[in-house]
Amino acid sequence: MKIYTKTGDKGQTSLYDNTRIDKDNIRVDCYGTIDELNSFLGFAKNFIDDNEMVEEIKKIQRMLFNVAGELATKDGSKFPYKVEEKDVKELEKLIDYYISRSNDNPNFILPGSSKSSGALHIARTICRRAERRIITLSKEENISSILIKYINRLSDAIYAMARYLEDEVTLVDFKNK
Repeated sequence: MKIYTKTGDKGQTSLYDNTRIDKDNIRVDCYGTIDELNSFLGFAKNFIDDNEMVEEIKKIQRMLFNVAGELATKDGSKFPYKVEEKDVKELEKLIDYYISRSNDNPNFILPGSSKSSGALHIARTICRRAERRIITLSKEENISSILIKYINRLSDAIYAMARYLEDEVTLVDFKNK
């Protein structure tokens, strides 16, 4: 099996519907950032001992293929595996589950008291960047509001998991410099 087609050698790529688009197009940046997030979540799993959380991350990774596919389709309504409201609700349950088991201090924390939480905090920031890029794209093209909501909840879910994994919570004191 060859993975190179040589069709991208001049700076273009194909979307799901075979539309050609420049590789530096915001749409490509959006689904590329989702791919980066998916890859980093895969990396983060290697540091997590909680099997239940690893399974949740695997579910999220599979869902990110749908997110990327929807973003890689000029008319997202034509992509067969769309993000749905039930997917958002599942993330909300996940957020509530991990937050209820975490230190309930509402202050900012210094991320990364362990490798596992640190890796998830990096994934969270990648997710936030993806969300910002998707919002930019949504100002130019029609993007599903449910997809945007899903990505917003996903960064919260990743935060909740990272917070749960923190070995020691170091609170940020803005008065100390």
